[in-house]
Amino acid sequence: MLISIGTLVGVIALAVVAIGLVFLAGMRRKARWVQAPVIWISRAVINPRQMRTAGTPGAYAAVIRHRGRTSGRSYETPIGAVATDDGFVIALPYGARVSWLRNVLASRSATILHEGQSFVVDQPEVVPMTAVERFFAPGDQRAHRIFGVDQCLRLRRAQPQLGGAA
Repeated sequence: MLISIGTLVGVIALAVVAIGLVFLAGMRRKARWVQAPVIWISRAVINPRQMRTAGTPGAYAAVIRHRGRTSGRSYETPIGAVATDDGFVIALPYGARVSWLRNVLASRSATILHEGQSFVVDQPEVVPMTAVERFFAPGDQRAHRIFGVDQCLRLRRAQPQLGGAA
């Protein structure tokens, strides 16, 4: 009896480790068959919970407000935005094919709610993580390396429009 329980626990532990390794390898390779369910779970479960506090002072997530590239509809998505001197950087763990990113790139602008303040941003540019990794905390940098996050979105704070023509 004790041996069969030990065997069962061992098999379960081995299965959990195997699933974890497959998940890690799939995320590093940006495999759709791994990322699609993760994105679905994020959209259906995690994002609605994060939106309760996202963008408020001290919250882990900021909010990016963007327009649908074909529908024109307004969307809000929780993101991990890190402030820089002239704007924000956002790690892209799923690569460049997520909807919110394609919307921002198509419209060339968005609004970020970060630490209770709203910022209009423009000039979206997907850049290599190596170009902006210094802005991320050491723990985030480690996670980016483990999961193979090699791209980042860089956004600049939009300059206020000056009234009148020259």
